[in-house]
Amino acid sequence: MTTNDTRDLGDGLVLRRATPDDTEPLVAFHAAVHADAGPGSPDDWVGAWVRDLMSGRHPTFRPDDFTLVEETGNAAIVSSLCLISQTWSYDGIPFGFGRPELVGTRADYRRRGLVREQMKLVHEWSAERGEQVQGITGIPNYYRQFGYEMALELGGGRAGYAPHVPKLAEGCEEPFRIRPAVEADLPAIGRLYEAGCRRSLVSCLRDEALWRYEIVVASAKNVNRRDVVLIESAGGERVGFLAHWAGPWHGVIGAAAYELEPGVSWLAVTPSVVRYLWRTAEAAAAKEGTTAVHAFAFYLGTEHPAYRAFETRLPRTHTPYAWYLRVPDLAGFVRHVAPALEARLADSVAPGYSGEMRLSFYREGLRMAWEKGRLASVEKWDAASGEDGQAAFPGLTFLHLLFGHRSLAELKHAHTDCWTSGDEAPVVLDALFPKRPSNVWPVT
Repeated sequence: MTTNDTRDLGDGLVLRRATPDDTEPLVAFHAAVHADAGPGSPDDWVGAWVRDLMSGRHPTFRPDDFTLVEETGNAAIVSSLCLISQTWSYDGIPFGFGRPELVGTRADYRRRGLVREQMKLVHEWSAERGEQVQGITGIPNYYRQFGYEMALELGGGRAGYAPHVPKLAEGCEEPFRIRPAVEADLPAIGRLYEAGCRRSLVSCLRDEALWRYEIVVASAKNVNRRDVVLIESAGGERVGFLAHWAGPWHGVIGAAAYELEPGVSWLAVTPSVVRYLWRTAEAAAAKEGTTAVHAFAFYLGTEHPAYRAFETRLPRTHTPYAWYLRVPDLAGFVRHVAPALEARLADSVAPGYSGEMRLSFYREGLRMAWEKGRLASVEKWDAASGEDGQAAFPGLTFLHLLFGHRSLAELKHAHTDCWTSGDEAPVVLDALFPKRPSNVWPVT
């Protein structure tokens, strides 16, 4: 489907790719359809995000990465979504990732299959780009109808309140100072970010172009914009970086990324970071005349060094939600990440394992052949019955294991029809697919 192609959907509707001329209509449509207060009170923050995507300045996005469904009589947009391409990493192995986003349909046009037609189209685009996984954040259950499963940690964090903000001793100067990042800081920020990603099974890779977009290009009102700042010692030496919301959201100021140089103490720096976040939130709230600040939060996933360093001052735990993931060629993806699986096996109680592991998904399955600790082959397997193979995972539940979201024991506990047979299968599967945290800051 080229930029000017259209698909007639019947009932006076056509589906087509967007062009730059559609910028303002798309901004207006998405600001209205995604507004929490309803279409009568458009969300300008969402509108700014759409305008940034349509600007042509985004490193991985073009205006025709939006789809739209419009009425033929008056060209009014009734449904739209987009695909934001990016590169993610699985245990250090990069892979192409397509992110459908900004999925919205006017209320009077819902339940007509318009999103289904557009999802089908962006899945085709994603495949053409060689993207092995698609993922989206969204409302519970909805995206399962398009082949997705909620199988990767999303968000999670720790929060504290006004009494937990450490006071600076009277007469003392702040031991660490924080300033806005500039273009010259991009290499250092990228290096610190990459080091932090090593704590996460799955992460999003960012090059200098993406950091430049984040820091310099994206508009201040973009709902996804984060202020990126450098943390320095009192003597001006760089010690880390922080990314945070520009101001409080419902009274909470949140950090989206926080990393320190090797050898720098989280225990020493974090009090200065928290005081900075609180001051920033109070100043923003006063300027905008918004809700008073009542909490600060580190939204850094389920595990992060700051949580341990500041444990007694972060009493509230925010439970993570989940990414919807779709892996259209499961065998191909497992083959792609084989080096990570082989390294895990080598470091387990079963190094040098040889054998066949057949995983049933009840209607189909996956066959992995292992030879002396190496994945010799992996292919789709047509399971003849749900009782075939060495293990079974109903539906798309295997994705939870693959992406470290749930352990084998947790899946067995939650799903009676998830099982293993024999002595080898549970040992090998635990070695290949351990439960591990992920904290993904995606490209938006």
